[in-house]
Amino acid sequence: MMLRAVLLVGTLLGTSLMAMDAAHAVDKAKSKEEAQKSKARATPKAQPVAKKSATVAAKPKAQPKAQPKAAKAKSTRVARSSKSAPVATTGKNSASVHKRNVNRAFAHDVDLWQEPGRLAVQSGSALVIAEDGSETLYEKNATTVVPIASITKVMTAMVVLDSMPNLQEAITITDDDVDYLKGSRSRLQVGSVLTREMALLLALMSSENRAAHALGRNYPGGLPAFIVAMNRKAVSLGMARTHFEDPTGLTSNNVSTARDLARMVAAAHRYPLIREFSTTSGATAEVKGREIEYRNTNQLVKSPTWEIGLSKTGYIQEAGKCLVMQARVADRPVVIVLLDSAGKQTRIGDANRIKRWMESAAASGKHPTPA
Repeated sequence: MMLRAVLLVGTLLGTSLMAMDAAHAVDKAKSKEEAQKSKARATPKAQPVAKKSATVAAKPKAQPKAQPKAAKAKSTRVARSSKSAPVATTGKNSASVHKRNVNRAFAHDVDLWQEPGRLAVQSGSALVIAEDGSETLYEKNATTVVPIASITKVMTAMVVLDSMPNLQEAITITDDDVDYLKGSRSRLQVGSVLTREMALLLALMSSENRAAHALGRNYPGGLPAFIVAMNRKAVSLGMARTHFEDPTGLTSNNVSTARDLARMVAAAHRYPLIREFSTTSGATAEVKGREIEYRNTNQLVKSPTWEIGLSKTGYIQEAGKCLVMQARVADRPVVIVLLDSAGKQTRIGDANRIKRWMESAAASGKHPTPA
């Protein structure tokens, strides 16, 4: 009995252990199966991720094809905006656009220079004419009769030289040569002695009034004969609206027009001594044992940008600032007449504006349009 009880207990224990092992095996199998299922489930979900990554990685290959189109479209917009709004550009593009705009503006200005009415000359009367008189390039009140001040001295020089005088003959400054009309100053004191040539140089270069008056007074027949000769010369040159009453221009009764004076300047340019003396920048005169330095009254004769063949300035209150010149501008010999200018530098500014006007036209391959 005891043996059966022991065997029964052992059998029961063995069966229990076997059941436990079986249950454990079953659990292990289930766990393994679930793990495999989980892995199987995880594997299909991982595949789309890998596929998506491949798609993203492939995009850069497609981008280079799209980029040129975008860049081209942007360039087109910039180019269009450059035409309508240059300020929107920056850097080199801005400089390039600005340069093109300046060039277009300059080209437009050149066209404007061709139009005589566009030339901003401030002098009351003005004339720019070919030296031979064949073409008028610009005119403003060119036939208006006005006082001409010391422009008179160009005629004085021609009449003196026409008389074929001894240029080395000494002439003396007297009280008759003193200006009591305007009270103008002179460094040639009464009693000063100088050659006729020096008097002519000082009259043309520095507009020395006493020297000019002394030249007329020492003319054959005296001052009255000289005045007659001046007016006769004017008539011979076709200066129909010109009149002289003295050799200096201190009187406002010496009158002319810009067109008449252009004729006078062209004629005077044929005198070598007038060309030389009127364009001399400076000289020293020995008077009463002392040296006196004189300068040209036209600052442009010293300018390297001007090629001046004849020059004369003038001023009295009634005439304003005046300037006449023969010059070569834009490779053309011309006569420039500027009368009745207000302001110290107006006549010089007008002369420079005329020069730029002609040079701008020449740069465009054209000549200024005749007035």
